[in-house]
Amino acid sequence: MPAYTFAEKVLARAAGVSSARAGDILDVKPDVVFSHDNTAPIRRIFDKIGAPGIAIPEKIAVTLDHAVPAPTTEHAQNHAEIREWVRQHGIAHFFEVGRGICHQVLSEEALVLPGEVVFGSDSHTTHFGWLGAFGMGVGRTEMAALWATGELWLRVPETLKVVLSGRPRPGVTAKDVTLKLIGQQGVGGGKYRAVEIGGETVGHWSIDELPVMPNMMAEFGAMSAYIAPDERVLAYIEERLNRKDGLKERHIPRRKSNADSNRRDAEDAEEYGGGEISFRAAGTKREQRGYEPIYPDAEAVYDEVVHLDVADLEPQIALPHLPDNVVDLSQAVGTPIQQAFIGTCTGGRLEDLRAAAEVVRGKRVRCRLVVIPSSEEVLLAAVEDGTLATLIAAGAAINTPGCGPCMGNHMGVPAPNEASIISGSRNFKGRMGTADAPIYLASPYVVAASALAGEIADPREFM
Repeated sequence: MPAYTFAEKVLARAAGVSSARAGDILDVKPDVVFSHDNTAPIRRIFDKIGAPGIAIPEKIAVTLDHAVPAPTTEHAQNHAEIREWVRQHGIAHFFEVGRGICHQVLSEEALVLPGEVVFGSDSHTTHFGWLGAFGMGVGRTEMAALWATGELWLRVPETLKVVLSGRPRPGVTAKDVTLKLIGQQGVGGGKYRAVEIGGETVGHWSIDELPVMPNMMAEFGAMSAYIAPDERVLAYIEERLNRKDGLKERHIPRRKSNADSNRRDAEDAEEYGGGEISFRAAGTKREQRGYEPIYPDAEAVYDEVVHLDVADLEPQIALPHLPDNVVDLSQAVGTPIQQAFIGTCTGGRLEDLRAAAEVVRGKRVRCRLVVIPSSEEVLLAAVEDGTLATLIAAGAAINTPGCGPCMGNHMGVPAPNEASIISGSRNFKGRMGTADAPIYLASPYVVAASALAGEIADPREFM
Protein backbone atom coordinates (compact mmCIF):
# COMPACT_ATOMS: atom_id res chain seq x y z
CA MET A 1 0.00 0.00 0.00
CA PRO A 2 1.30 3.52 -0.73
CA ALA A 3 2.54 5.42 2.31
CA TYR A 4 2.41 9.19 2.76
CA THR A 5 3.84 11.90 4.97
CA PHE A 6 1.60 14.25 6.91
CA ALA A 7 2.17 17.08 4.43
CA GLU A 8 1.26 14.87 1.48
CA LYS A 9 -1.93 13.71 3.21
CA VAL A 10 -3.15 17.03 4.56
CA LEU A 11 -2.53 18.99 1.36
CA ALA A 12 -4.24 16.33 -0.74
CA ARG A 13 -7.28 16.64 1.52
CA ALA A 14 -7.29 20.42 1.28
CA ALA A 15 -6.96 20.25 -2.51
CA GLY A 16 -9.76 17.71 -2.86
CA VAL A 17 -7.60 15.06 -4.51
CA SER A 18 -7.21 11.42 -3.56
CA SER A 19 -3.46 11.58 -3.05
CA ALA A 20 -0.41 13.77 -3.56
CA ARG A 21 3.33 13.42 -3.56
CA ALA A 22 6.16 15.84 -2.83
CA GLY A 23 6.70 17.93 -5.94
CA ASP A 24 3.05 17.96 -7.00
CA ILE A 25 1.40 21.32 -7.64
CA LEU A 26 -1.97 21.65 -5.92
CA ASP A 27 -4.70 24.27 -5.64
CA VAL A 28 -5.21 24.23 -1.89
CA LYS A 29 -8.34 25.50 -0.15
CA PRO A 30 -7.32 26.31 3.45
CA ASP A 31 -9.60 25.97 6.44
CA VAL A 32 -8.41 29.22 8.03
CA VAL A 33 -6.54 32.28 6.80
CA PHE A 34 -5.38 35.05 9.09
CA SER A 35 -3.51 38.32 9.23
CA HIS A 36 -2.64 40.86 11.89
CA ASP A 37 -1.56 44.51 11.83
CA ASN A 38 -0.49 43.97 8.22
CA THR A 39 -4.15 43.58 7.21
CA ALA A 40 -4.32 47.22 6.06
CA PRO A 41 -1.50 46.94 3.47
CA ILE A 42 -2.91 43.60 2.33
CA ARG A 43 -6.27 45.33 1.82
CA ARG A 44 -4.63 47.86 -0.49
CA ILE A 45 -3.21 45.01 -2.58
CA PHE A 46 -6.62 43.33 -2.57
CA ASP A 47 -8.27 46.51 -3.85
CA LYS A 48 -5.93 46.51 -6.85
CA ILE A 49 -6.94 42.96 -7.75
CA GLY A 50 -10.46 44.11 -8.57
CA ALA A 51 -12.19 41.13 -6.98
CA PRO A 52 -15.96 41.58 -6.49
CA GLY A 53 -15.69 40.76 -2.79
CA ILE A 54 -14.16 38.56 -0.11
CA ALA A 55 -14.62 34.93 -1.11
CA ILE A 56 -14.22 33.41 2.36
CA PRO A 57 -15.18 35.89 5.13
CA GLU A 58 -16.16 32.99 7.40
CA LYS A 59 -12.60 31.58 7.23
CA ILE A 60 -10.76 34.82 7.91
CA ALA A 61 -9.32 35.83 11.27
CA VAL A 62 -7.69 39.18 12.06
CA THR A 63 -5.72 39.99 15.21
CA LEU A 64 -4.26 43.31 16.29
CA ASP A 65 -1.08 42.28 18.07
CA HIS A 66 2.14 43.61 16.55
CA ALA A 67 2.01 47.21 17.77
CA VAL A 68 -0.49 47.35 20.62
CA PRO A 69 -1.60 49.64 22.07
CA ALA A 70 -0.77 51.79 19.07
CA PRO A 71 2.59 53.51 19.78
CA THR A 72 2.22 56.16 17.05
CA THR A 73 -0.49 57.97 15.10
CA GLU A 74 0.51 55.95 12.05
CA HIS A 75 -0.07 52.69 13.90
CA ALA A 76 -3.39 53.96 15.26
CA GLN A 77 -4.55 54.87 11.75
CA ASN A 78 -3.54 51.42 10.54
CA HIS A 79 -5.67 49.84 13.28
CA ALA A 80 -8.60 52.12 12.44
CA GLU A 81 -8.48 51.08 8.78
CA ILE A 82 -8.46 47.42 9.77
CA ARG A 83 -11.49 47.82 12.06
CA GLU A 84 -13.44 49.49 9.29
CA TRP A 85 -12.46 46.82 6.76
CA VAL A 86 -13.58 44.08 9.18
CA ARG A 87 -16.96 45.83 9.56
CA GLN A 88 -17.44 46.26 5.84
CA HIS A 89 -16.73 42.65 4.94
CA GLY A 90 -18.29 40.80 7.84
CA ILE A 91 -15.06 39.07 8.82
CA ALA A 92 -15.91 36.17 11.09
CA HIS A 93 -13.17 36.43 13.69
CA PHE A 94 -11.66 39.70 14.88
CA PHE A 95 -9.50 40.13 17.98
CA GLU A 96 -8.92 43.59 19.40
CA VAL A 97 -5.90 45.19 21.04
CA GLY A 98 -5.04 43.31 24.22
CA ARG A 99 -6.43 39.90 23.26
CA GLY A 100 -2.94 38.68 22.43
CA ILE A 101 -0.62 37.33 19.76
CA CYS A 102 -2.31 35.79 16.73
CA HIS A 103 -0.78 32.31 17.07
CA GLN A 104 -1.62 32.02 20.75
CA VAL A 105 -5.11 33.46 20.32
CA LEU A 106 -6.12 31.25 17.41
CA SER A 107 -4.90 28.24 19.40
CA GLU A 108 -6.88 29.26 22.49
CA GLU A 109 -9.98 29.91 20.40
CA ALA A 110 -9.65 26.53 18.65
CA LEU A 111 -9.99 28.23 15.28
CA VAL A 112 -7.35 25.87 13.90
CA LEU A 113 -8.07 22.16 14.32
CA PRO A 114 -6.07 18.96 13.80
CA GLY A 115 -5.82 17.88 10.17
CA GLU A 116 -6.53 21.36 8.83
CA VAL A 117 -4.58 23.81 6.69
CA VAL A 118 -4.00 27.38 7.85
CA PHE A 119 -2.27 30.14 5.89
CA GLY A 120 -1.17 33.25 7.76
CA SER A 121 0.54 36.47 6.75
CA ASP A 122 3.12 35.83 9.46
CA SER A 123 6.18 33.64 9.12
CA HIS A 124 5.55 31.90 12.45
CA THR A 125 2.38 30.26 11.14
CA THR A 126 4.39 27.02 11.39
CA HIS A 127 3.30 27.35 15.05
CA PHE A 128 0.05 25.46 14.38
CA GLY A 129 1.88 22.21 13.85
CA TRP A 130 1.54 21.72 17.61
CA LEU A 131 -2.16 21.14 16.99
CA GLY A 132 -1.53 18.64 14.22
CA ALA A 133 -2.33 21.22 11.53
CA PHE A 134 -0.42 22.35 8.45
CA GLY A 135 0.50 25.99 9.08
CA MET A 136 2.34 28.03 6.47
CA GLY A 137 3.26 31.68 6.30
CA VAL A 138 2.42 33.52 3.07
CA GLY A 139 3.21 36.95 1.67
CA ARG A 140 0.82 39.87 1.46
CA THR A 141 0.06 39.34 -2.23
CA GLU A 142 -0.74 35.68 -1.58
CA MET A 143 -3.04 36.65 1.29
CA ALA A 144 -4.87 39.14 -0.93
CA ALA A 145 -5.32 36.36 -3.49
CA LEU A 146 -6.69 34.07 -0.77
CA TRP A 147 -9.25 36.69 0.20
CA ALA A 148 -10.30 36.98 -3.44
CA THR A 149 -10.40 33.30 -4.40
CA GLY A 150 -10.31 31.18 -1.25
CA GLU A 151 -7.47 29.07 -2.59
CA LEU A 152 -3.74 29.15 -3.29
CA TRP A 153 -1.53 26.97 -5.43
CA LEU A 154 1.63 25.52 -3.96
CA ARG A 155 4.16 22.78 -4.44
CA VAL A 156 3.86 19.88 -2.00
CA PRO A 157 7.08 19.95 0.05
CA GLU A 158 9.49 17.18 0.83
CA THR A 159 9.52 16.26 4.51
CA LEU A 160 12.33 16.25 7.06
CA LYS A 161 11.68 13.99 10.02
CA VAL A 162 13.14 14.97 13.40
CA VAL A 163 13.29 12.18 15.99
CA LEU A 164 14.00 13.36 19.56
CA SER A 165 15.09 10.87 22.19
CA GLY A 166 15.80 11.14 25.90
CA ARG A 167 14.17 12.85 28.84
CA PRO A 168 15.36 16.46 29.23
CA ARG A 169 17.10 17.38 32.47
CA PRO A 170 15.29 19.68 34.92
CA GLY A 171 15.47 23.24 33.64
CA VAL A 172 16.08 22.13 30.05
CA THR A 173 13.07 23.10 27.98
CA ALA A 174 11.67 22.66 24.49
CA LYS A 175 13.36 25.99 23.70
CA ASP A 176 16.78 24.51 24.50
CA VAL A 177 16.08 21.46 22.34
CA THR A 178 14.92 23.68 19.49
CA LEU A 179 17.99 25.89 19.69
CA LYS A 180 20.21 22.81 19.68
CA LEU A 181 18.53 21.49 16.53
CA ILE A 182 18.78 24.82 14.70
CA GLY A 183 22.36 25.24 15.86
CA GLN A 184 23.30 21.83 14.45
CA GLN A 185 21.38 22.05 11.18
CA GLY A 186 21.57 25.79 10.44
CA VAL A 187 18.88 28.37 9.66
CA GLY A 188 18.46 26.86 6.20
CA GLY A 189 18.15 23.29 7.43
CA GLY A 190 14.44 23.07 6.70
CA LYS A 191 14.30 25.27 3.62
CA TYR A 192 11.03 24.66 1.73
CA ARG A 193 10.53 21.40 3.54
CA ALA A 194 7.84 20.25 5.90
CA VAL A 195 9.16 19.10 9.27
CA GLU A 196 7.65 16.24 11.25
CA ILE A 197 8.71 16.30 14.92
CA GLY A 198 8.43 13.16 17.00
CA GLY A 199 10.13 10.82 19.43
CA GLU A 200 9.89 10.09 23.14
CA THR A 201 11.06 13.58 24.16
CA VAL A 202 7.86 15.14 22.84
CA GLY A 203 5.89 13.17 25.41
CA HIS A 204 7.82 14.92 28.20
CA TRP A 205 6.80 18.37 26.98
CA SER A 206 3.78 20.11 28.46
CA ILE A 207 0.96 21.65 26.43
CA ASP A 208 2.68 25.02 26.78
CA GLU A 209 5.97 23.63 25.47
CA LEU A 210 4.57 21.81 22.44
CA PRO A 211 4.24 24.94 20.25
CA VAL A 212 7.87 26.04 20.74
CA MET A 213 9.63 23.86 18.18
CA PRO A 214 6.94 24.13 15.46
CA ASN A 215 6.94 27.90 15.97
CA MET A 216 10.70 28.22 15.63
CA MET A 217 10.82 26.05 12.55
CA ALA A 218 10.25 29.40 10.81
CA GLU A 219 13.84 30.18 11.88
CA PHE A 220 14.80 26.82 10.38
CA GLY A 221 13.49 27.87 6.97
CA ALA A 222 10.69 25.30 7.07
CA MET A 223 7.49 25.59 5.07
CA SER A 224 5.50 23.96 7.88
CA ALA A 225 5.99 21.87 11.00
CA TYR A 226 3.98 19.12 12.62
CA ILE A 227 3.67 17.14 15.84
CA ALA A 228 1.29 14.18 15.83
CA PRO A 229 -1.65 15.18 18.08
CA ASP A 230 -1.88 12.88 21.08
CA GLU A 231 -4.72 12.52 23.56
CA ARG A 232 -3.53 15.59 25.51
CA VAL A 233 -3.85 17.80 22.45
CA LEU A 234 -7.17 16.31 21.39
CA ALA A 235 -8.52 16.84 24.91
CA TYR A 236 -7.30 20.45 24.82
CA ILE A 237 -9.07 21.03 21.50
CA GLU A 238 -12.34 19.45 22.57
CA GLU A 239 -12.42 21.32 25.87
CA ARG A 240 -11.93 24.60 24.01
CA LEU A 241 -14.55 23.79 21.42
CA ASN A 242 -17.00 22.94 24.17
CA ARG A 243 -16.45 26.13 26.17
CA LYS A 244 -19.03 28.83 26.62
CA ASP A 245 -17.76 32.32 27.28
CA GLY A 246 -21.20 33.83 27.81
CA LEU A 247 -21.56 35.19 24.29
CA LYS A 248 -20.36 32.43 22.03
CA GLU A 249 -21.25 28.76 22.10
CA ARG A 250 -18.83 26.10 20.98
CA HIS A 251 -19.43 22.50 20.01
CA ILE A 252 -17.47 19.30 20.42
CA PRO A 253 -16.69 18.18 16.86
CA ARG A 254 -17.54 14.78 15.52
CA ARG A 255 -14.50 13.17 14.02
CA LYS A 256 -14.72 11.20 10.83
CA SER A 257 -14.67 7.45 10.99
CA ASN A 258 -11.13 6.92 9.73
CA ALA A 259 -9.57 8.99 12.51
CA ASP A 260 -9.04 5.86 14.61
CA SER A 261 -7.21 4.11 11.78
CA ASN A 262 -5.04 7.18 11.34
CA ARG A 263 -4.24 7.10 15.03
CA ARG A 264 -3.26 3.45 14.75
CA ASP A 265 -0.89 4.43 11.95
CA ALA A 266 0.78 6.88 14.30
CA GLU A 267 0.98 4.34 17.11
CA ASP A 268 2.60 1.87 14.74
CA ALA A 269 5.26 4.47 14.03
CA GLU A 270 6.63 4.53 17.58
CA GLU A 271 8.95 7.43 16.86
CA TYR A 272 6.03 9.76 17.37
CA GLY A 273 5.96 9.20 21.10
CA GLY A 274 -24.09 44.86 17.31
CA GLY A 275 -22.09 47.94 17.00
CA GLU A 276 -18.99 46.98 18.87
CA ILE A 277 -16.24 45.48 16.78
CA SER A 278 -14.54 43.64 19.63
CA PHE A 279 -14.51 39.86 19.35
CA ARG A 280 -16.50 39.38 22.51
CA ALA A 281 -19.30 41.69 21.43
CA ALA A 282 -19.35 40.63 17.81
CA GLY A 283 -18.93 36.91 18.45
CA THR A 284 -21.72 34.76 17.04
CA LYS A 285 -22.32 31.06 17.36
CA ARG A 286 -19.66 29.26 15.38
CA GLU A 287 -20.93 26.63 13.00
CA GLN A 288 -20.21 23.13 14.18
CA ARG A 289 -17.34 21.74 12.16
CA GLY A 290 -15.95 18.28 12.51
CA TYR A 291 -12.27 17.57 12.18
CA GLU A 292 -10.15 14.60 11.35
CA PRO A 293 -6.67 14.28 12.83
CA ILE A 294 -4.21 13.19 10.17
CA TYR A 295 -1.14 11.10 10.92
CA PRO A 296 1.76 10.13 8.66
CA ASP A 297 1.97 6.52 7.56
CA ALA A 298 4.49 4.30 9.30
CA GLU A 299 6.22 3.52 6.00
CA ALA A 300 6.27 7.09 4.67
CA VAL A 301 9.41 8.06 2.77
CA TYR A 302 11.31 11.11 4.07
CA ASP A 303 13.72 13.46 2.40
CA GLU A 304 15.92 13.22 5.50
CA VAL A 305 15.73 11.87 9.04
CA VAL A 306 17.57 13.69 11.85
CA HIS A 307 18.07 12.12 15.29
CA LEU A 308 18.79 14.18 18.39
CA ASP A 309 19.37 12.72 21.87
CA VAL A 310 18.61 15.37 24.50
CA ALA A 311 19.16 13.34 27.67
CA ASP A 312 22.46 15.08 28.44
CA LEU A 313 21.61 18.45 26.92
CA GLU A 314 22.38 21.53 29.01
CA PRO A 315 20.61 24.89 28.56
CA GLN A 316 21.38 26.49 25.19
CA ILE A 317 21.74 30.09 24.07
CA ALA A 318 21.81 31.72 20.62
CA LEU A 319 24.42 34.46 20.35
CA PRO A 320 23.99 37.49 18.07
CA HIS A 321 23.03 37.77 15.26
CA LEU A 322 21.44 34.51 14.03
CA PRO A 323 19.25 31.85 15.66
CA ASP A 324 21.73 29.16 14.62
CA ASN A 325 24.69 30.82 16.40
CA VAL A 326 24.04 28.46 19.30
CA VAL A 327 26.36 27.38 22.10
CA ASP A 328 26.02 25.71 25.47
CA LEU A 329 24.96 28.26 28.07
CA SER A 330 28.19 27.75 30.00
CA GLN A 331 30.12 29.33 27.13
CA ALA A 332 28.20 32.62 27.46
CA VAL A 333 27.85 32.94 31.25
CA GLY A 334 29.11 36.31 32.48
CA THR A 335 28.29 38.30 29.34
CA PRO A 336 26.80 41.66 30.47
CA ILE A 337 23.20 42.42 29.51
CA GLN A 338 21.07 45.51 30.08
CA GLN A 339 17.59 44.11 29.40
CA ALA A 340 15.74 40.82 29.76
CA PHE A 341 12.46 40.16 27.95
CA ILE A 342 10.03 37.30 28.52
CA GLY A 343 7.23 37.08 25.99
CA THR A 344 6.42 36.52 22.27
CA CYS A 345 4.60 33.67 20.54
CA THR A 346 7.60 31.46 21.37
CA GLY A 347 8.04 32.20 25.07
CA GLY A 348 5.15 34.11 26.62
CA ARG A 349 2.76 31.39 27.75
CA LEU A 350 1.77 30.72 31.35
CA GLU A 351 4.47 28.13 32.04
CA ASP A 352 7.09 30.53 30.68
CA LEU A 353 5.97 33.20 33.13
CA ARG A 354 5.87 30.64 35.94
CA ALA A 355 9.41 29.50 35.11
CA ALA A 356 10.63 33.08 35.39
CA ALA A 357 8.75 33.58 38.67
CA GLU A 358 10.32 30.42 40.08
CA VAL A 359 13.78 31.85 39.43
CA VAL A 360 13.21 35.40 40.73
CA ARG A 361 10.96 34.65 43.71
CA GLY A 362 12.12 36.62 46.74
CA LYS A 363 14.87 38.42 44.83
CA ARG A 364 15.31 41.67 42.87
CA VAL A 365 16.51 42.01 39.30
CA ARG A 366 19.68 43.96 38.51
CA CYS A 367 18.64 45.01 35.00
CA ARG A 368 15.36 45.78 33.21
CA LEU A 369 13.00 42.82 33.07
CA VAL A 370 10.09 43.24 30.64
CA VAL A 371 7.31 40.65 30.77
CA ILE A 372 4.57 40.51 28.13
CA PRO A 373 2.06 37.64 28.35
CA SER A 374 1.22 36.15 24.98
CA SER A 375 -2.52 36.56 25.51
CA GLU A 376 -5.21 38.00 27.74
CA GLU A 377 -5.95 34.47 28.93
CA VAL A 378 -2.34 33.97 29.98
CA LEU A 379 -2.33 37.37 31.70
CA LEU A 380 -5.46 36.57 33.72
CA ALA A 381 -4.18 33.15 34.76
CA ALA A 382 -0.85 34.66 35.85
CA VAL A 383 -2.74 37.21 37.94
CA GLU A 384 -4.94 34.59 39.55
CA ASP A 385 -2.13 32.21 40.55
CA GLY A 386 0.21 34.93 41.85
CA THR A 387 2.81 34.60 39.10
CA LEU A 388 2.58 38.26 38.13
CA ALA A 389 2.77 39.38 41.74
CA THR A 390 6.03 37.47 42.12
CA LEU A 391 7.46 38.98 38.95
CA ILE A 392 6.41 42.52 39.87
CA ALA A 393 7.88 42.14 43.36
CA ALA A 394 11.16 41.22 41.70
CA GLY A 395 11.08 44.43 39.64
CA ALA A 396 9.50 43.28 36.36
CA ALA A 397 7.57 45.65 34.10
CA ILE A 398 4.34 44.04 32.83
CA ASN A 399 2.92 45.10 29.47
CA THR A 400 -0.15 44.57 27.25
CA PRO A 401 -0.40 41.12 25.62
CA GLY A 402 1.07 41.30 22.14
CA CYS A 403 4.37 41.12 20.30
CA GLY A 404 5.97 44.11 22.03
CA PRO A 405 9.67 44.70 21.35
CA CYS A 406 9.99 41.49 19.35
CA MET A 407 8.98 43.60 16.36
CA GLY A 408 10.99 46.60 17.49
CA ASN A 409 7.92 48.80 17.84
CA HIS A 410 7.76 49.67 21.54
CA MET A 411 7.51 48.41 25.15
CA GLY A 412 11.16 47.42 25.38
CA VAL A 413 13.16 48.79 22.46
CA PRO A 414 16.84 48.89 23.59
CA ALA A 415 19.25 51.79 23.31
CA PRO A 416 22.29 51.51 21.00
CA ASN A 417 24.78 48.94 22.29
CA GLU A 418 22.41 47.68 24.97
CA ALA A 419 22.30 43.87 25.02
CA SER A 420 19.00 42.04 25.50
CA ILE A 421 18.37 38.41 26.38
CA ILE A 422 14.91 37.26 25.35
CA SER A 423 12.65 34.22 25.29
CA GLY A 424 11.70 35.02 21.70
CA SER A 425 12.64 33.36 18.45
CA ARG A 426 14.71 35.89 16.48
CA ASN A 427 17.93 37.75 17.15
CA PHE A 428 18.62 39.27 13.74
CA LYS A 429 20.51 42.54 13.79
CA GLY A 430 17.99 45.31 14.45
CA ARG A 431 15.14 42.90 15.23
CA MET A 432 14.18 44.82 18.39
CA GLY A 433 14.31 48.19 16.65
CA THR A 434 17.93 49.17 17.26
CA ALA A 435 20.62 48.08 14.81
CA ASP A 436 23.52 48.15 17.26
CA ALA A 437 21.81 46.30 20.11
CA PRO A 438 22.81 42.60 20.37
CA ILE A 439 20.13 40.01 21.14
CA TYR A 440 20.56 36.63 22.85
CA LEU A 441 17.92 33.87 22.68
CA ALA A 442 17.32 31.55 25.60
CA SER A 443 14.65 29.86 27.71
CA PRO A 444 12.60 31.83 30.27
CA TYR A 445 14.64 30.21 33.05
CA VAL A 446 17.87 31.60 31.59
CA VAL A 447 16.33 35.00 30.83
CA ALA A 448 15.09 35.40 34.40
CA ALA A 449 18.39 34.30 35.92
CA SER A 450 20.24 36.76 33.71
CA ALA A 451 17.94 39.57 34.85
CA LEU A 452 18.88 38.78 38.45
CA ALA A 453 22.60 38.74 37.70
CA GLY A 454 22.76 41.61 35.22
CA GLU A 455 24.72 39.25 33.00
CA ILE A 456 24.03 35.94 31.28
CA ALA A 457 23.63 33.42 34.07
CA ASP A 458 22.80 29.77 34.69
CA PRO A 459 19.33 29.52 36.28
CA ARG A 460 20.39 26.49 38.32
CA GLU A 461 22.33 28.89 40.53
CA PHE A 462 19.07 30.58 41.58
CA MET A 463 16.63 27.68 41.71
